[in-house]
Amino acid sequence: MSFETLGLMPELLHAIADQGYTEATPIQLKAIPPVLARHDIMGCAQTGTGKTAGFALPILQMLAPQQSASPSPARHPIRALILTPTRELAAQVEESVRGYGKYLALRSTVVFGGVDIDPQIKVLRGGVEILVATPGRLLDHVHQKTVNLSRVEILVLDEADRMLDMGFMPDIKRILALLPAQRQNLMFSATFSDEIKRLAGQILRSPVMVEVARRNAPTELVTHQMYEVEAERKRALLTHLIKSRDMRQVLVFVRMKRDANRLTRELVRDGVAATAIHSDRTQGERMQALEDFKQGTVNVLVATDIAARGLDIELLPYVINYELPHVAEDYIHRIGRTGRAGSTGEAISLVCADEYRMLEEIERELKSKLERLPLPQLAGGRQSGSATGAHHATPRHASSHKPASGGHKPSHSKPHPKPPAAPLPGGFDFSKPYEAKAVDNASAPAASHTGHARTHARSGRRPTAALLGGLAAKKS
Repeated sequence: MSFETLGLMPELLHAIADQGYTEATPIQLKAIPPVLARHDIMGCAQTGTGKTAGFALPILQMLAPQQSASPSPARHPIRALILTPTRELAAQVEESVRGYGKYLALRSTVVFGGVDIDPQIKVLRGGVEILVATPGRLLDHVHQKTVNLSRVEILVLDEADRMLDMGFMPDIKRILALLPAQRQNLMFSATFSDEIKRLAGQILRSPVMVEVARRNAPTELVTHQMYEVEAERKRALLTHLIKSRDMRQVLVFVRMKRDANRLTRELVRDGVAATAIHSDRTQGERMQALEDFKQGTVNVLVATDIAARGLDIELLPYVINYELPHVAEDYIHRIGRTGRAGSTGEAISLVCADEYRMLEEIERELKSKLERLPLPQLAGGRQSGSATGAHHATPRHASSHKPASGGHKPSHSKPHPKPPAAPLPGGFDFSKPYEAKAVDNASAPAASHTGHARTHARSGRRPTAALLGGLAAKKS
C-alpha cells in the first residue's frame, strides 16, 4: 500500500518521495494510524522493517500545527523525546527525522556521549521540537540545566530491549520522573521478553499492540549458514571467504573490543581492507569507520555487539559471526543488519568446539538448524597466534632428525656410546649423583684456586665447580 492511504500530509509525502520510498512496510501500515490517533503503542518488529518511519512520520504530522518560523527559543520547546540505546542509532534516527521533516518548520537535534557537549548545548539553547538522545548524555544536559523536558508530549523508547540489556533502566526511570504525566508513549522492541512486558506495564496506558513478525524471529529474507572450524583456523577461513567470494561489504561480529582490534589488524595484513567499530573508539572514529564502510572505502567492518542494533546500512549483503554471542537473542540482533527493506542477506557463523552450546541455544531460538557447509580447502598460509597441534608437531619432530653439519646423512649404524664427562677441577663430577664426602685437608692442592682463575680467564666461562672447590679449599 502507498503512503497516501495513511492520511499523511503533503509535506511528508513529498519528503518520502524524495527518499525514493513508494510503498509503506507492514510495521508502518500498522503503527502510523494508531499513533496519529494518539494511542500508546507497543511495537514488536524485526530491525530493518522501517519502524523508524513508523513513529517519525506521525510525530512530525502531530507536531506540524505548532511549527514556527520564529527564531525565538521559546517558540521551539521540546515536544517529542526519542531515546535510543546507542550513539549510532541516535544519529540515524535523527537523520531520518530531519529528512522526513525537511518541508516543515520543525527543528530536531541529537545528543549523545563521546563528543564535546558544548555544541549540543548551543543547539539546545536555540530551541528544538524533537530531541533524539541516549539516556546518559541526556542526563548530563539535565544536570547542567541545558535541557527542559517539562513540555514533552510524546516519548519514544526505541530498541527498548537493548536499553534494558545495556543497563539503562535506572537512567530511564530518572528521565521519566522529569516528564509530564500526561503524554503519549511509544515503545518499540525487536524482542518481547518478560522484562519488556514489565517495562511496558509501567509506562504504557492501554497500548495498541503492533506486531508484524513472529516474536523473536529473524527476518525470513536471511539465509543462516555455518562452518564447523577450529578456533585457530577461523581467520584463515574468514579471509578465504572474503577473497574467494569477492565480498565487498561484510559486517563481522566478535565479542570483545580487543578481539575486534586484533582481527582488524590481521585482516589488513592479509590484504583485506578492514576497520573496527566499538565503544572504546571515539565517536568521531566510530562515525568515520561507519562512513568508510558505507562508501566502500573498506570492505569489512569488525564490530562488537554494541553495534548490533545501532547500524543502518542499506542493502548489506553479509553478516559473519566470527564468534557466536553468549546470548541467543543477540544473534537475532546481529543478523538483523542484513535482509533489510526487502533485500536478501546471508548470515554466516564460524563455530568452533567451544561454541556448540551457544549454537544449540541459537537454533532453539530460531526453531531451526543452521545449514552446515563443508569446510573449504584453506591455503597453507600462516596464521597469527598459535596454529593447530598438527602444525606445531611437524617442526618439533623434524628438528630432531636434522642432518649433521657438513651435509652428511645420519648413519643408521648403532651409535657409539658417549665417553663419560671428565671431572671438573676441584673434584666435582656432575655426571654422577652427588655424594657427600669428607674433605682431606692434607690432600687439597694449595694452588687449585690459582689454577681455576687461570682457567676462567682463558675460557671466559663462569667456573662454578671450581668456585665450589675453592670454597671447600678455603674451609680446609
